[in-house]
Amino acid sequence: MSEDQNKPKLSFWQIWNMSFGFLGIQFGFALQGGFMSRIFQTLGAEKDTIPMLWIAAPLTGLIVQPIVGYLSDRTWHPKFGRRRPFFLIGAILSTLALFFAPYSSALWIAAGSLWVLDASINISMEPFRALVADKLPDSQRSFGFVVQTLIIGIGTWIASNLPWFMTQIGIPNTAEPGVVPDSVKFAFAIGAVVLFSSILYTILTTEEYPPADLKAFNKVKEENKGFFAGFTEIFRNIANMPEVMLKLGIVQFFSWFAFFTMWSFATPAITEHVFQATDTSSIEYNNAADSVGNYLGTYGLVSMIFALVLAFITSKVKINRKLVHMFSLIAGGVGFILIYFISEVWMLHLCFALVGIAWASILSMPYAMLSSSVNPNQMGVYMGIFNMFIVIPQIVAAIGGINIMYKFLFGEEVIFTMLLAGTSLIIAGLSNLLITNRAATHDG
Repeated sequence: MSEDQNKPKLSFWQIWNMSFGFLGIQFGFALQGGFMSRIFQTLGAEKDTIPMLWIAAPLTGLIVQPIVGYLSDRTWHPKFGRRRPFFLIGAILSTLALFFAPYSSALWIAAGSLWVLDASINISMEPFRALVADKLPDSQRSFGFVVQTLIIGIGTWIASNLPWFMTQIGIPNTAEPGVVPDSVKFAFAIGAVVLFSSILYTILTTEEYPPADLKAFNKVKEENKGFFAGFTEIFRNIANMPEVMLKLGIVQFFSWFAFFTMWSFATPAITEHVFQATDTSSIEYNNAADSVGNYLGTYGLVSMIFALVLAFITSKVKINRKLVHMFSLIAGGVGFILIYFISEVWMLHLCFALVGIAWASILSMPYAMLSSSVNPNQMGVYMGIFNMFIVIPQIVAAIGGINIMYKFLFGEEVIFTMLLAGTSLIIAGLSNLLITNRAATHDG
């Protein structure tokens, strides 16, 4: 009997507890994705320079994720486990970065805060992905990643609406030119508290399984000591990555290019095209920026609902992960494209609802497919390496990919970035047809 077959099935609440830390992680990502471009604009950034201000974050992820995955694969403590020490380290650093980011007094400080924040969240995030594969048999993998997505959807919806809510209860939404409004500062402070407490909850409520063969585990760890041994193994695993992982990488490239485009340009594009507001110190712009956050919250809310539907389905029947992912991404692509054509502001909810379907699938289906295709003893490092296919498209987008492509394909108006995001997401959906491995595409 395989190690995977020996794993007991877990209850919904056991899976919920081990995934609950993602609530805080997504608070960090939603506030970062929804409002860092607003902070950059407030501090004087021109629209076309915004992607470059994001570049340090994916560059760091490219390095940090495989290393953290490798180290967590080789960590075991009878009390603290394998993945949980990395949860705690990442939580402490992320909390500090999230709290101080909106107090940046210059663009370079804000860009540095984003860099520290993204790197710190990454320390926690991929071990959470690996924990699902560590704890669940293959028959529960889709369900486990969908529960994570449900929690991520809750976090996205609440966090994206925090500045708007702060404004509603009377916290100022405007400030002097070059100063971030208090509504954003309060939102980031609340996010910092939620991030730390939710990850701590998972640490305190979740036990980890020891390695199946502890003696062999310790022997491998001893044989691979040293700084260069780790890098050698990481590069060897990259060179020998499974075919399924490489094909998923193509899907991931176009998916994350699309979402990086949204995070970078949704605020400037929608405030200008839909609300006709461009003066970053004006009440019109700041109210519009709050509204953009509210609409971005819609994709989190819908991703939560879609994850609930998927959780129910995957708990009852086996699904074709490839087809679910393909149609979900195409739906999201249509949502992005419709932003350009809407005639009423409320229609943004419809657009981002379609984006939410794609987001729910992006956060679950690729990881379910990948976890069924790699060696369980190398789950952490492969989850980290898989992150390359998330950060590389963001780097390409940041160094000019977005600016070059939207102007070349569509025109000079910043709203055309949403057409680019939609096109990229549809290509990502169709790329799922490359994946033919049944073990990856179907539940075990």
